[in-house]
Amino acid sequence: MKRIVSIQDFSCIGKCSQSIALPVLSAMGLECAALPTVLLSSHTAFDGFVSRELTDSIAPITEHWKILGIRFDTIYTGYLGSAEQIAQVEHIIKTFGTDDNLVFVDPVMADHGRLYAGFGPDFPEAMKTLCRLADVITPNVTEACLLTGETYRERHDDAFLRALMEKLLALGAKTAIVTGIRMDETQMGVAAMDRAGKLSLHNTEYIPSVFYGTGDLFASTCAGALTLGLPAEEAIALAADYVVQTIRVTVQDADARWYGVDFEQTLPYLMKRLGK
Repeated sequence: MKRIVSIQDFSCIGKCSQSIALPVLSAMGLECAALPTVLLSSHTAFDGFVSRELTDSIAPITEHWKILGIRFDTIYTGYLGSAEQIAQVEHIIKTFGTDDNLVFVDPVMADHGRLYAGFGPDFPEAMKTLCRLADVITPNVTEACLLTGETYRERHDDAFLRALMEKLLALGAKTAIVTGIRMDETQMGVAAMDRAGKLSLHNTEYIPSVFYGTGDLFASTCAGALTLGLPAEEAIALAADYVVQTIRVTVQDADARWYGVDFEQTLPYLMKRLGK
């Protein structure tokens, strides 16, 4: 069985980050190790949430793994709470990275044209250093613009997309995947491009609803698919279709706007697509 380590925050209530990665990757037939970077009583949409950074725990945990001789087929990073945590993850990649494993970086830091609360203007520069160590990076359009210096826009064309992808690849990754592409009013797109210049675009139905955890669901599914050996164009199609199918189900749940996408109900769809 292939092993993937998920390095990101954990919310005790609310479906996002580790609480999506662990069940989804396990359902895909992967052993998922979890390294939480921040512990939250709930995700940040709930008032009064309690947050505890686990920065001081990361090095002892990974040192123990090193002593045990643990190896990973994929190192998958999501939300990191500080530049110090980014530096620690860089050390993890250099320690556990091999010529054969995959480094998958989701540079979680922004959406809808602006940085998330708590991140200063220097955070994207710190995230660039992590992206340079990645095989695959998966920013949304906002994050991609912050990483490349492109001006954020809400509608996109072929010229903008290709320029954005080329600048992302110049950071050092072998493959860039960008989510949240809007070519028109009815579709949402995901694009992948490798260093050879091969560009793949997969469009899905645009559903005008916003739920917590959709980005984490896409990244976890995509990372799992790549770990299983699917090519990038198939991995982005699987992940994007699964997210849309989950949104279709979630819009029927009145509490979902708080708790996040109802991916539990659509895991059978994912298993069927994988032939499991």
